[in-house]
Formats: sequence, C-alpha cells, structure tokens
Amino acid sequence: MKFRTFSRHLSGSFKSLGRNAWMTFASVSAVTVTLLLVGVFIVIMMNLNKIADNIENDVEIKVIVDLAANDKAIAKLEKEIQETKGIQDLEFSSNEQELSKMIKGFGDELGLYKQDNPLRHAFYLKAADPHQTAEIAKKIETYEYTYEVIYGEGKVEKLFGFLNSGRNVGLGLIIALLFTAMFLISNTIRVTINARRNEIEIMKLVGATNNFVRIPFILEGIWLGILGALLPMILLTVAYFNLYDIIEPKIEGELFKLLEVTPFIYQLNALILGLGIFIGIWGSFMSVRKFLKV
Repeated sequence: MKFRTFSRHLSGSFKSLGRNAWMTFASVSAVTVTLLLVGVFIVIMMNLNKIADNIENDVEIKVIVDLAANDKAIAKLEKEIQETKGIQDLEFSSNEQELSKMIKGFGDELGLYKQDNPLRHAFYLKAADPHQTAEIAKKIETYEYTYEVIYGEGKVEKLFGFLNSGRNVGLGLIIALLFTAMFLISNTIRVTINARRNEIEIMKLVGATNNFVRIPFILEGIWLGILGALLPMILLTVAYFNLYDIIEPKIEGELFKLLEVTPFIYQLNALILGLGIFIGIWGSFMSVRKFLKV
C-alpha cells in the first residue's frame, strides 16, 4: 500500500470518529469500563500471586542432627545435604544457637538450660523449587546421622495445592473476563459499523478491494482501543500509587508485601493498552467482515 493511500485512510479514520461521535462515545465507554474491570482484577490477582510465591518461598526444612554425630559426622552430613539436588540456602545451627533462639522467643527462663543444653545441632535449608520440599525432605531423612526432618509434612502439601488452585481459578476468571470483554466490545463496534453498511456497500460496488475497505475500520478500532485504555490506565495508576502508600507501611512481615509500584504499574499500563488495541482491531476486523460480501 502506498504511503499516500495509507495517509488518506489515517486521516479518514479520525474524521469518521468525529462524524459518528455518539457511536464513538459508546464504543470507547464499553472499552473503558471493560478494561477497568480487567485491570482491577489483574492488580488483585498479581498481588495475590506474589503473596502466594512469598509463602511458598518461605517454606523451610529443618534437619535435626543425631546426638551421636561428632564434628566429622556433622561435616559428612553437611556435605551430603549440599550435594542434594534442588536445595539452596543451607545453614548450620549449633545446639547453643538453637538454645539462644528459644531463649529469645520464649523468655530468659530457658537460660537455665545453658549449663546442660538438651537441644541438638540442626541444618536449615530451602528447596529451590518449593514444590519439591517434601521430596527433598524425604531424601534427607535417609542420610546417616539425620535424627529428624521437619518441614510441616501434610500441611505443606495442602498449602501448595490450595495456592495452585487459587492461581488457576484467578487465571480462569481473567480469561473469562477478557472473552466477555471482547464479545461485548465487538458487538458495540459491530453496531457502529452496521450503521455505515451503505458506505461499505458503495465502496465495494465501485471496485474497492477488501483490504481497502477494511483498513479504515481497523484504524478506527485501534483509536477506540487507545482512547478506551487511557482512563483505566490513569485511574489504576493513581489508585495503586495511593493504595501502596497507605497499605505498605501497615503491613508487617515480608510475606504480605505488595508488588512494587515500579515496574509493575508500567507493565500493567502496557498490558491494558495492548489489550485495548487488540480488542479494537479484533472487534473491527470481525465486525466488518460480514459486510464485505456484496
């Protein structure tokens, strides 16, 4: 296509939006409302997904060393654990350190046990893939001088199952909402194009190709998508900035931290803009297709 022809289509698409102001307003409104709902849902699901990831990554395996293990045996056990596939953040804690933790957590009364420490040495580690926690723990249980492996057996598996189900439900709802949005918006655009079917028929009768007829409407769909995405982008940006400033200081602990404003807000806006453009193009393409058969 020649540049002059494309320029004509480009200027014509802008003029058409102005000539059909009310239909343009209806289409932009539909895109705006839908993308705002999609954007809000994405913000919620992405933050819930981050919380789920933090919970999974916080799962820790504690390996309690047998009392019969001397320094050489402890070193051997540590080497075996280090060589276990899929572990990270291995840390040794002596029985004195274990007692210090208990005193710090439960009070100075436990300081009486310093003279006769009943606790055992321990190793703390995490699985690189949290879903392999149970598998790694069971493997470490078979090592010599391992007295006990603690990782929340039973509860961890249920937790991971619940978090995975939550992710799948959230993803399914987002996809369903997107399909609903595409259906509603394409119907709105179809009404807009239907009002101009005579214009399409005349263009076809005078010999215009399908692409020549289709391109102006696709360009209009792009503008409708961009215009419909602007307000959701602005509202979600302002809302998330304020929400982050209000909630983040009140949240204690690392498990429930919200996604950082940047780069998340830029990624969200790019996604909303991309969805708006895609929906506009798709709605226009599908809607104008039925009128090309003259």
